[in-house]
Amino acid sequence: MKNKVKCRVALAMILIVTSVSLFGCGQVTPESDVETQVNEGIRIGLSMDSFLIERWQRDRDLFVSKAQELGAEVNVQNANGEVNKQISQIEYFIEKEMDVIVIVAIDGNMLSEVVGKAKKAGIKVIAYDRLILNADVDLYISFDNEKVGTLMGEYLREALGDEGKIICINGSPTDNNVTMVFGGFKEALGDSDIVIERTGYADNWLAEIGFDFTSDYLAEGNVPDGIMCGNDDIATQVVKALSENRLAGQVYVTGQDADLVACQRIVEGTQYMTVYKPIELLAQRTAEMAVTMAKDREPETESTINDGTYDVPFEKLDPVAVTEENMDEVIIGKYHQKSDVYLNVHE
Repeated sequence: MKNKVKCRVALAMILIVTSVSLFGCGQVTPESDVETQVNEGIRIGLSMDSFLIERWQRDRDLFVSKAQELGAEVNVQNANGEVNKQISQIEYFIEKEMDVIVIVAIDGNMLSEVVGKAKKAGIKVIAYDRLILNADVDLYISFDNEKVGTLMGEYLREALGDEGKIICINGSPTDNNVTMVFGGFKEALGDSDIVIERTGYADNWLAEIGFDFTSDYLAEGNVPDGIMCGNDDIATQVVKALSENRLAGQVYVTGQDADLVACQRIVEGTQYMTVYKPIELLAQRTAEMAVTMAKDREPETESTINDGTYDVPFEKLDPVAVTEENMDEVIIGKYHQKSDVYLNVHE
């Protein structure tokens, strides 16, 4: 009997040791699988200019959400408007061997060298909303920026009846979009009798420059019929300057981005129009194309744009003019809620 017990114990011990041994060997495969999944996972670096402008946080959130939905991991870096910092962050992405780098350029003239390093390392580069010059990026995706300016010009021309004097406060001169927007704006004025009396630029998109520029012009005893603003953030400061001179609502003010405060001003009557650029479409489409490119597939676009040296693929989206008349149709429920837009309007 004792011998039988000893045999059973010995057999049990052998089974336990065998199970442990098999279990231990089995652990290697899952770890190996996990490592393979990490290596095969798509990694995207997103380099942002800054979050000072209202829309950029929304761009980031929409892009990250869509990319993650498609199975990609996104590393977001914010350069806070410092181009050297942005270059360092892109170099960090290169060091980390990202599959794709998406860049909201601070200065389109200063990134060609670091983009070249990324491409040499086999990393795809997407210029998001702002073109990077002389860099031969793999994709530029943005809105038709000339059309943004054209819409501003056409609506201002219609409001003024083809005559009047205006001032223009553009965005940052280092942003290539600014050149395209202003070009479209001037072309839209065409052979009208509208005179651009003064033109300024908001360096690094510093909106407060709009306030100073407008205040200085008004202090000279001038009152413009219209003011073209590079974006709604600048328009906020322009309307502030007009308000301090009791002119809010008497001057036609244009902007772009359809910021909530701009939409509020439009229904209140202190801003004439803005240009809505459906950034949810821009961000989500960019995420889709980034994932596609990470799989070594070429982006399919219908247009190209010259970056000063190269013709690069251009995914071009359409902007939409927004006034009080079509606010509900274009914006409400799609970009902002009605209760927010009409917050200060009492029926």
